[in-house]
Amino acid sequence: MFKNKILLITGGTGSFGNAVLNRFLETEIKEIRIFSRDEKKQDDMRKKFNSDKLKFYIGDVRDYQSISNAMRGVDFVFHAAALKQVPSCEFYPLEAVKTNVLGTENVLEAAINYGVKNVVCLSTDKAVYPINAMGISKAMMEKVIVAKSRNVPENMTICTTRYGNVMASRGSVIPLFVRQIIEGSPITVTDPSMTRFMMTLDDAVDLVLHAFKHGSNGDIFVQKAPGATIDVLTKAIFSLMDKPNHQVNVIGTRHGEKLFEALCSREEMFVAQDQGDYYRVPADNRDLNYSQYMEEGDKDLSKVEDYNSHNTQRLDVDGMKDLLRKLDFMRDIESGNLIVPEGV
Repeated sequence: MFKNKILLITGGTGSFGNAVLNRFLETEIKEIRIFSRDEKKQDDMRKKFNSDKLKFYIGDVRDYQSISNAMRGVDFVFHAAALKQVPSCEFYPLEAVKTNVLGTENVLEAAINYGVKNVVCLSTDKAVYPINAMGISKAMMEKVIVAKSRNVPENMTICTTRYGNVMASRGSVIPLFVRQIIEGSPITVTDPSMTRFMMTLDDAVDLVLHAFKHGSNGDIFVQKAPGATIDVLTKAIFSLMDKPNHQVNVIGTRHGEKLFEALCSREEMFVAQDQGDYYRVPADNRDLNYSQYMEEGDKDLSKVEDYNSHNTQRLDVDGMKDLLRKLDFMRDIESGNLIVPEGV
């Protein structure tokens, strides 16, 4: 599908963009365009991959003209640019709106104008029942995507993927814990009983490719990911690093955090299609005929549960260790090479 095609990745210097390059650069893809604001990260990536297939565009999704310039001739878009950190979005919510909501509008409008065939947008579990500014902005982003997808050319598809905790991505707690252990500092845990979905960067790329292959306009795709408590996660890391008695400092729940996250709401699970390792949630394409909202209900909806990190498959310490071993730096650390992972 990607042979001789041009792929644009917004926010492409992040963890997801690097994972895509590791997967795609040696294929027959014609060109991968990396669009981001950070010239230093782009230069690092240019030197790291050293590939003629890789092209770099400095710009910001908030600026329609800059994303429009990068969109010319593109076949496919993976839209990963976002403000993702919960605390920073809490303090600067309008910045989250500008990037996550209005920036997505710019990306989709440019993609429509330049005849892009397929756009896959990356969202988060925090968009389901959102309580923080980051989640709210991502929930609004999803609404923008669905609204845009209703009026696109017949040969174009726009869909969305939702992620849980992508292990070892920038901002992930796992590299932070590892650094604290290596430095001999107590690890800082918010609430040991919190649960989070656990998935690797390879899982994240697989999910986007599944959406790319199987998506219809307005669809949301989620992976059936296992979950774990923070307590299980820390014990697994301690075991792999042979630090069973390392000190833990419980600091309490941070502003805007939940006890558990959901990848699909109850209402979405009611209409979700089971696709093996994934759920597909089709868009609600009812029009503004209010009788459909006010007079016609779903009697069985109350029997359905949302899909969250409390009721998904729960990992024990051994299961969490097996998942951690999929990370290169954790395998190195288990073998005694105590190097602080990149991105911390």
